[in-house]
Order: sequence, then structure tokens, then C-alpha cells
Amino acid sequence: MNIALYGKSFADTFDEGIQQLVSMLEQRKCTIFVFEPFAKFLKKKVKFSKPIVPFKKHEEIKGKLDYLISIGGDGTLLNTITLIRDSGIPVMGINTGRLGFLASISKEEIISSINAVFDKKYILEERTLIKLETENNLFGDLNFALNEITVMKKDTSSMITINTYVNDEYLNSYWADGILISTPTGSTAYSLSCGGPIITPESENFIINPIASHNLTVRPIVIPDRYKIKLKVTDGRNRHFLVSLDSRMQTIDNSIELNISKADFKIKLLRLESEKFFSTIRNKLMWGLDKRN
Repeated sequence: MNIALYGKSFADTFDEGIQQLVSMLEQRKCTIFVFEPFAKFLKKKVKFSKPIVPFKKHEEIKGKLDYLISIGGDGTLLNTITLIRDSGIPVMGINTGRLGFLASISKEEIISSINAVFDKKYILEERTLIKLETENNLFGDLNFALNEITVMKKDTSSMITINTYVNDEYLNSYWADGILISTPTGSTAYSLSCGGPIITPESENFIINPIASHNLTVRPIVIPDRYKIKLKVTDGRNRHFLVSLDSRMQTIDNSIELNISKADFKIKLLRLESEKFFSTIRNKLMWGLDKRN
């Protein structure tokens, strides 16, 4: 079995757990691929008894891996998407960060989780991605996101106006600091902090959610993900604004039209059978916390 490890760094308190992970994979006679920048860090923390296969690009792992293990927080797992792309490689997240909503496996669960992978006692969740198309191909072939597409003002001076269309029908002009177009996966991320609803991962929807709207009558709206969204930013004071796909960001001017739709492929997230979405939002987000419960 071929398994890749991806990450950036982690605290010393996780050394023992990650060593257990590596040792278990070697005992199971796995070929271990390691993201090259992460390998330099990892070799200072754990001991490999067998050679590893370094990689840096999507092309070096497509069609070669059975699983990819993300070691870090949710941001680290989001970064794996640029390597996985449309390859269909399942991703499992070990949490060495803080909240760990997507990367949900704790260091105490590493051994049982790896055993579950080999015993096929897991669930693969297919998560919808969102795609951005622009005339100048702004993000190249990495024009997709797992959480959200965000449009924001470039500085703190004034808000922007975002003219929004759904299936070419005018929806609204948002006077705000920005706007979020979120997937179900992203509904528990930035969109939630901006007052958006939580929707379950299998929901076939997008959320259109303004950021700090100047008009208090405006609220988030949920639409089917088969709809196409078009954004046009107008701002007489500043011609430039920011567009981000998850954590990848570009500065563009207001002559560029943003066309948003569902991506042509999905990402497979590996979830243990014991993990349930509703219990996760209760425990991780303290959703519905009430002393009466």
C-alpha cells in the first residue's frame, strides 16, 4: 500500500504520536511518500527505518497513492487539495493544530485510526468543491476551493459594492466588506463566523453570505449548487480588491467578472465510523451548548 504524508510542522508534544504512525506504516510494509518540504522537518522529529519517496507535485502522486494523511490543522488539510485535485486519493487528517474540524483525528487516536484504515472500517465522504472562472484565468489550474471563494476589499478605508447574479438573474448589490460563496464543508468555517448557517456535508448547496454588510436587512441565502453565480465589484474609491480560494489569494481590479460554479470533481475525505457530523459540531463548535442539556 502506498501512503503519503503531508504537513508543515507540529509541536514536540506530537513527536511520539507521529513516530507511532510512521512505525505502524512501516510494519504494514507500506511505501511512504512524503511531501518534500515536510520531509526535511519530519526527519528531525521521527526515525524512518526504510527509505521514503519524496514528492512535490500533483503529477508525482496521481495514480500512485492509496491514501494521503494530512498532519496539521484544517488549514493544512485544505492545502492538500492543490496536490490531490481530481486524482480521487482519499485524505485523512491527523490534528496537530487547534480546532481540527476537518483534521479530526487526535494523537490518542492515531493507532486505532490506522488500524481502521487497513481493516476498511471507515467512510469516504465526497465533498463538493467550488470553482472560479475569469477571463484572465486568475488562479490557473488551481481555480477551485473546498471551503469558500471570498471577495474582500483590499484595505480598511471603505466598503465595496458587489453586484451578484444567480443564473444570470440579478440577486442583489451587497454594500459590504466582502462576500463569501461557501460550500457545505465551508459552512462551518469563515461563513459561520459571518453569521451563515451550518449545512450538512452532503447538502447540494452553496451559501451566499455578505461580510459585514452595511444593510442590516441583508441575510445569507442558500441556493442549489447546480446554479451559477456571477459577481461584479464596483467601487469608485479603490479599483482593486482581493479574491481568495480557501487560503490562496490574488489582487485584481474591478474590470474582472467572477463566474462561480460547482467544480467538475469532488474530494474524498476519510471519516472513521465512530465520527458523526452532528456530534462533531456539538463537541468541536459547542453548538447548542446549554446547561439544561
